[in-house]
Amino acid sequence: MTDTSPAKIADIYRYPVKGLTPEQLPRAELKPGQTLLADRRYAIENGPSGFDPAEPKWLAKPHFLMLMRDEWLAGLRTHYDDASQVLTIRRNGEVAAQGNLATAEGRGTIENFFATAFAGQIKGPPKLLESPGHSFSDVARKVVSIINLASVRAIEDIVGAPVHPLRFRANLYVEGWPAWHEFDLLDRTLSIGDVRLKVVKRIVRCAAVNVDPDTAQRDLAIPPALQRRFGHGDCGIYADVITGGTIAAGDTIAAEQAALL
Repeated sequence: MTDTSPAKIADIYRYPVKGLTPEQLPRAELKPGQTLLADRRYAIENGPSGFDPAEPKWLAKPHFLMLMRDEWLAGLRTHYDDASQVLTIRRNGEVAAQGNLATAEGRGTIENFFATAFAGQIKGPPKLLESPGHSFSDVARKVVSIINLASVRAIEDIVGAPVHPLRFRANLYVEGWPAWHEFDLLDRTLSIGDVRLKVVKRIVRCAAVNVDPDTAQRDLAIPPALQRRFGHGDCGIYADVITGGTIAAGDTIAAEQAALL
């Protein structure tokens, strides 16, 4: 028996560089135990962190440029090309920097842009980090993040203002679940065609969601509003990919039957 309410993937996004622009995908290939392709593949170190690409270990996000602290990042528009490995950064509609992240020269171009354009807003020398197979996620495990769009609309009612769904920087945005239904799916298996995802954790929101992704203004206080209403600051869920395959926007997503006790 599956949930009877129809639910579909409304949108798919990845975030090639931690803290920078979301990139919308029409479809995505999911592999067991992995994130979406190139999701949080890179991060920009905000002063020395001790990260070793040869022995990558998870580090908390304050080591990197990130929206929780650096809301000005949302004023940039970036695009990463998988084939060329070129990152393009636009500022005020103009190309401000472009570099091949596979080369020291290209990474240096990107690093120099942040070092000069935002010298007074960073803690130390910016360094573009990568390690094959590593994801600079907010959590140590490789997961897919999911946001229920009905819950976003419920938050709009709580804060009394429009809330852009991309404030939550999820991979999958789901339409068709009742508000907060995602919390009932903890430890459940989600099916998207032949793909299977195991819901493993609720997402505790930080101050990054207070930043409008269009204006780069810190104009809301969503986690405190959730705390006042519900006694927690959670919105969204993390899921492990159990069975891989290709998913696409518009695909049906369903929760499989919970195990009987």
